Amino acid sequence: MSSKVASTVNVASDRQPIHMGFVIAWLFCAAFYFMQYMLRSAPGVMIPELSAAFARDALGVGALVGLYYYTYALFSIVCGALLDRLGGKAVIPAGIVLVALGAALFGLGSVEAAQVGRLLQGAGSACGFIGAVYLATHGFPPRSLATAVGFTQCFGMLGGSAGQFAVAPLIHGLITWQKFWWLSGLVILLIAVLVFFATPAVHDDSPANQGSWMKMFAPYKEVLSNPQSYLCGFCAGLLFLPTTIGDMIWGIPFLHNGLDVSYAEAVNRASMVPLGWVIGCPLLGYLSDRLGRRKPVLIAGALLMLVSGAGIFYLPAGVAPPYVLGLLLGIGSGAAMLPYTVIKEVNPDNVKGSASGAINFLVFTFSALLTPAYGKLLAHVASGGAMDLPVFRAAGSWLLGGIVLAMVLAMFMRETGPRGRANA
Repeated sequence: MSSKVASTVNVASDRQPIHMGFVIAWLFCAAFYFMQYMLRSAPGVMIPELSAAFARDALGVGALVGLYYYTYALFSIVCGALLDRLGGKAVIPAGIVLVALGAALFGLGSVEAAQVGRLLQGAGSACGFIGAVYLATHGFPPRSLATAVGFTQCFGMLGGSAGQFAVAPLIHGLITWQKFWWLSGLVILLIAVLVFFATPAVHDDSPANQGSWMKMFAPYKEVLSNPQSYLCGFCAGLLFLPTTIGDMIWGIPFLHNGLDVSYAEAVNRASMVPLGWVIGCPLLGYLSDRLGRRKPVLIAGALLMLVSGAGIFYLPAGVAPPYVLGLLLGIGSGAAMLPYTVIKEVNPDNVKGSASGAINFLVFTFSALLTPAYGKLLAHVASGGAMDLPVFRAAGSWLLGGIVLAMVLAMFMRETGPRGRANA
């Protein structure tokens, strides 16, 4: 009997139509996610310029750049609640405008403006992924949701890769680093207009939409009282760290100072990690949907991260092709997006936006807290000396340990894939 019921549910899900209005809005929002990820990773290729402009060393610039994650994590909660109450048409364009303003301020070249700009970028960027997932949830049938979420992150990581391999030659040849930020702000402002006109003016009729404004946070009580939500958030947060900290902030210094490769080659090799995400996010999302299971694909991706990450840090030079390990690390990192699908499947449908906001808050709280901590760890291991290969290896072992812990947490997550639910 249970198998017949599950089969009936799956057939109904397969027949659910695509809502083209939300799909078009999702595409524009994904374009914004590309841009905000480019701005997230771009500071990594202009550390010498930023150090000169702000009169700070590499650790100081890293701390300034890391301000992004504090507001990103906090506004993930706010954005998710606002989406459930007001819908995407009112919320997502406003967040995009904040990023445009933050980019313009960062380009002014003063420390104070850069700090405010980076905080605004983080606050507005919270609407990027959460908004795109919200739109995808309303636009695509459940059978395609994990694939759509994977493609969303694919857009973002393509921007992260472009923020390294494309921005580096751009600011060292055609335009100054300040003009890059100003032009990016203009492009993002245009995307805000497109998202506003494309997004249908409807949203969920959930309890969060009624009563006082404080009640819009009520869905978080349901999401955050579910232990599975924390397993999803902690697992994804640990799997993001090798990219957000290990590659986007310290990847180029590691390659340039630790492995003694040229600056140009370091930029290109570091860009392989987010480029690998471009492949891994839709690929692992598709495999998960195809297999009807989340956990095996999640653990396999994390294992690929562990093996390739260990190879990057510990294999002697020349043993592996220089660009392959970074690409494999990025492909395996696509597993970090599967908990974003799981958290929506272990919580009720009327808290879709809040579930995405909660996991984004948990994930990027890790990045916010551990970005300065990782910098201090590097400084502690270096003990006033140069940041050479042994220093990066010692600090990198903690990132690898985080991947192992994520695999352990994944084992305790509920299997929410269609086949897993049917067998439950």
